[in-house]
Amino acid sequence: MNYLSYSNFLLTYLIIVIMTNHLNTEDLGTKNIIFLYVDDLRHLHDKNVNLPNIKKIMENGITFKNAFCQQALCAPSRNSLLTGRRPDALRLYDFYSYWRHEVSNFTTLPQLLKANGYHTYSIGKIFHPGASSNYTDDYPYSWSEFPYHPPSEKYKDAAVCRDRITKQLHSNLVCPVKVNEQPDNTLPDLQSLKFAINILKENKYNPFFLAIGFHKPHIPLKFPSHYLEKIPKRNVKPPKYPKKPDNMPLVAWHPWRDVRKRDDIRQLNISYPMGIMPPKWTIRIRQSYYAAALYIDNLIGKLMRYVNNSNTIVVLTSDHGWSLGENGLWAKYSNFDVALRVPLIFNIPEISPNIIDTPVEQIDVFPTIADLTGIKGIPKCKNTRDKSRLCFEGRSLLPIMAGKIQNGGFAISQYPRPSVKPRKNSDSPRLKEIKIMGYSIRTQRYRYTEWISFNSTTFTRNWNKVYGSELYDNLFDPDESNNVCKEDRYRYIRKKLLKILRDQVENK
Repeated sequence: MNYLSYSNFLLTYLIIVIMTNHLNTEDLGTKNIIFLYVDDLRHLHDKNVNLPNIKKIMENGITFKNAFCQQALCAPSRNSLLTGRRPDALRLYDFYSYWRHEVSNFTTLPQLLKANGYHTYSIGKIFHPGASSNYTDDYPYSWSEFPYHPPSEKYKDAAVCRDRITKQLHSNLVCPVKVNEQPDNTLPDLQSLKFAINILKENKYNPFFLAIGFHKPHIPLKFPSHYLEKIPKRNVKPPKYPKKPDNMPLVAWHPWRDVRKRDDIRQLNISYPMGIMPPKWTIRIRQSYYAAALYIDNLIGKLMRYVNNSNTIVVLTSDHGWSLGENGLWAKYSNFDVALRVPLIFNIPEISPNIIDTPVEQIDVFPTIADLTGIKGIPKCKNTRDKSRLCFEGRSLLPIMAGKIQNGGFAISQYPRPSVKPRKNSDSPRLKEIKIMGYSIRTQRYRYTEWISFNSTTFTRNWNKVYGSELYDNLFDPDESNNVCKEDRYRYIRKKLLKILRDQVENK
């Protein structure tokens, strides 16, 4: 595929802006909305696991195969999707600031729906709990009812993983359990499911927006043990490239400390920070991740039995992906596809299912749902510095759903680092520790990342001070394990991608 030139992109973008013949949202009427937000669920391209209930939603919905989050970290990604603005606009790259206090009183998606007659519910993890949502999950701005968090969530990192031999309890990464042996004889996602079903049974408000955040497959990989039987180890394949590629810039590496610190992984004595996971453990972790995903898939299936599909829009996505040993990396914390690519499905009554390859971003969800509900008059933000309470940085996906835009487009993501060499805080540095920002652009074929100097006090960038560059040709290298940035035949591609990336980040 030939690379879409910058001028062609601008033309495509103008077509989207002036297009008025979208999907006919007037025919949709006022629909309820179920928003399924699955924590750390990577894109559903793994052939090693079948998620039948999510697959059923896909088969009846519009699936975006190339959807990307804005930063592979919980709080920045969630706040970005829910406000329709990039991390740079929110000035949030960690977990410790609330946009209404630090930047501006931006309107959120549920707040917009609430203001337009929707009764809004939050169950489980929608906003990241803590400082980044004012310790209230942005209540009462975003929610009609006080957000529900399952009581057993307080045990999420507790020593509840029983050793098969010693019978002792540990805080492990891999943690298949017997539910009746857990504190309170349950698990958080089971409690969230029960609460959500009760709302669907008893709800008296129409229309409603019901957001349900499932915790798994976020680590620890704690799930009912019988799901392991459904993922035989013989069917679990190792990553094609389990080690750090020689031509990967050091700044792109992260030491996955939240994985290393777990009791079962710590005992492996993996060298820090560049050591890789032993092969047997790689298979074991991948198996457990798939089993945890299957567990959530089963809960989604149970929930969907109570959903009236004739008057309900269902949206399913994740906050970011999760590396499973590709290039020697685990968890999120990077600018690679496995960390940034997410499932994104819209199941819309009376709209034919489709699979779309065009790259899209999670900041597109806000204007898309606004369009689907018939909410008009929301402007596009002038730039990342726009402090308007109500605007969005993404684009409505309805023209793409309607087949008006067939290809082209791109997604922009970013990730901060405190230094080139991996440190204890390289996975998720606090704002004051950030010295480098990796900005990344993903087209249908290429991913280009530029790691540049970043001032975390003035929020300015120095594109002349580069700590690493990466270019991956996903047509030939879907694992992003061969950095072709220095190859002469890609010189033109790199130049064009860098220009688009820089222009987009600087709002030129």
